[in-house]
Amino acid sequence: MLERVLEPEVMDSAEEAHDYDAMDHTTVNRVFVDDFLAVWDSRDNPLLDVGTGTAQIPIELCRRTPAEVCVVAIDLAEHMLRVGRANIRRAGLDERIDLVLCDAKGMSSQGERFGGVISNSIVHHIPEPRRVLAEMVRVVVPGGLLFVRDLLRPPDETTLAGLVDQYAAGANDHQRKMFADSLHAALTLAEVRALVEGLPFDPSTVRQTSDRHWTWCARR
Repeated sequence: MLERVLEPEVMDSAEEAHDYDAMDHTTVNRVFVDDFLAVWDSRDNPLLDVGTGTAQIPIELCRRTPAEVCVVAIDLAEHMLRVGRANIRRAGLDERIDLVLCDAKGMSSQGERFGGVISNSIVHHIPEPRRVLAEMVRVVVPGGLLFVRDLLRPPDETTLAGLVDQYAAGANDHQRKMFADSLHAALTLAEVRALVEGLPFDPSTVRQTSDRHWTWCARR
């Protein structure tokens, strides 16, 4: 099994924010929102998006949900949030998406007030992922929905290189390296299930949902 190699926890340069936002996340974001809406109850509101990056998923989600649905979207990278604010403004969603600079490992200001927590691709950035998963559990209301997705660490370098070639074929060298580094830093299915079981949740609530993703879907 490929060893986990950590990448920087915070992607906080203008270049990283620009290159990340410019990558084609359209299909991945659409599938994330499709899958979330398939299990979402409209009472799971407001929503918290943990590790929002440039706010692409909250924008996609708000475009496809009723006007009363609101999202608080947090990230620790100011450059990402700066791009995200511009994206939200262009989408005309300033009244529904609130971007907040916040450390997902210590969301003390958020409290237990969210009907649902969503997150896409933050877990692989965290050296000790249990901390951020436990915080997601803490801030969701009893019965609230947890919907977390991230990359799977490939079993070997050959598989990793194949995934980069397949899904970042048209990307520049920096974008390809970012994707490869993220795959190196990701967790295996067994590792995520062990973390979830310790929270404690049924480990079977974590499933592999693509050739490069796992998804945790559960209610507190």
